[in-house]
Amino acid sequence: MVQKIPALGDDPRANLERLIRENGDDFSSLSRMLGKNPAYIQQYIKRGTPKKLDEEDRRKLAEFYAIDEQLLGANIPAAPHMSSQRNQNMIRIRQLQLGASAGPGSLADDEAVQDSMAFGARWLKQIGTDPDKLSLIVVDGDSMDPTLCDGDDIMVDHSAAERPLRDGIYVLRMDDVLLVKRLALRPSGQLSIRSDNDRYPDWDDIDPSEVNIIGRVVWKGRRL
Repeated sequence: MVQKIPALGDDPRANLERLIRENGDDFSSLSRMLGKNPAYIQQYIKRGTPKKLDEEDRRKLAEFYAIDEQLLGANIPAAPHMSSQRNQNMIRIRQLQLGASAGPGSLADDEAVQDSMAFGARWLKQIGTDPDKLSLIVVDGDSMDPTLCDGDDIMVDHSAAERPLRDGIYVLRMDDVLLVKRLALRPSGQLSIRSDNDRYPDWDDIDPSEVNIIGRVVWKGRRL
């Protein structure tokens, strides 16, 4: 199972509760998976008993949700100062200071790195691309509702711009406007550019030379 949320905080109990909620699981089922009484996980999260997860229980839960054990309370080993953005378990993905329009369109003049967000190395490996070619940007507008909503974070695989196009959701530029749209390659070799929100127009038979592919959307994160 792969966790469906963008990033977790420093509180192991809050992290576990959020994972359970976002993945549609329940306390008692997870407790039984660990071989514990049905109230074990609920008591840990809500009452603080036990104070920390047993090492074996923590390992099983981390594997179940495909996250690093540190997010569930494992000790972080001491390490010298590191300037690198990655370590063995977590990789930081750059957040660009721009928005991809899912509406009328927004100019993208400033593409400076604003911040970064850490993701599990194993989870990123499943995406099948170089983490250095991934970035995070924010959706601006509602033309891709309900798939992508205004304010959603999306992870963009820039290496997709170097490969043959396949149907999917892409970040692209047209006339210096940055857009996030659903693309489909037609048998004629032309492109269809579509919005998931039927209140917005679609464009058919677009010459691929008129479209600058920035990357393919491979993940979304939504604020609650």
